[in-house]
Amino acid sequence: MFRLVTLNLNGIRSAATKGFEAWASGLAADCMGVQELKAQADTVVGRFEQVAGLQGHFHYADKKGYSGVGLYTRHTPSAVITGTGHPEFDAEGRFIELRFDDSRRVLAPRFSVISCYFPSGSSGEHRQQAKFRFLALMAPHLAALAREREFVLVGDINIAHQAIDLKNWKGNQKNSGFLPEERAWLTELFDPTKTGLVDVFRTLNPHPEQYTWWSNRGQAWAKNVGWRLDYHLATPAIAALARHEHIYLDLRFSDHAPLLIDYDFAL
Repeated sequence: MFRLVTLNLNGIRSAATKGFEAWASGLAADCMGVQELKAQADTVVGRFEQVAGLQGHFHYADKKGYSGVGLYTRHTPSAVITGTGHPEFDAEGRFIELRFDDSRRVLAPRFSVISCYFPSGSSGEHRQQAKFRFLALMAPHLAALAREREFVLVGDINIAHQAIDLKNWKGNQKNSGFLPEERAWLTELFDPTKTGLVDVFRTLNPHPEQYTWWSNRGQAWAKNVGWRLDYHLATPAIAALARHEHIYLDLRFSDHAPLLIDYDFAL
């Protein structure tokens, strides 16, 4: 079984003060994608490069205390790829891919895990336009990857796909994260005639009020007024091996909740 976890930390130092490392130690995860490190190498190295016996690999933002993603793994990758080759977003530390290629493996001899942090457009129109630019470049990038290898992308996508994926969907149709253009982008990503990726959590759990992010305003957490912004996006062959999902809600390390999915797959 391959246990894969994703969590937007909203700052790795902050999450650590809230018990993130101790929690991770009890997970028995094979791989854990994290987003919003809000830290650079001078903070991570010697302190957070290993968590729960997993070795970390990171893509840092140029700007201090901003963005940044990582992947912690129990297995040694055959390659580590940081960024997508687009300078605007590579400078923001939004994409890291670990490849676990093994020609002896019958299922998915070419296999990757990706941790990705999509931009938020909620701070203003200039950031919403940046988000649209990011979506425009990610669609062909993921389509090209899907043609050559199996993969799971985990991360904070900053989009709720359907009405079931946020509490107040009627009132948010003009807000970033639930705009028609953003939702259409995901719909096209899931189209079997296009990229054909699978929203793994939703295939396992069709129930409403399953959220992974809550605003810090208006008692959103207490009232479960949330959004499902964190995903496992997988190629169909890998998605078909998903067996169990769990949004961890017992402790809070961030304004996001960890999402765990077990796959009937071994590296």
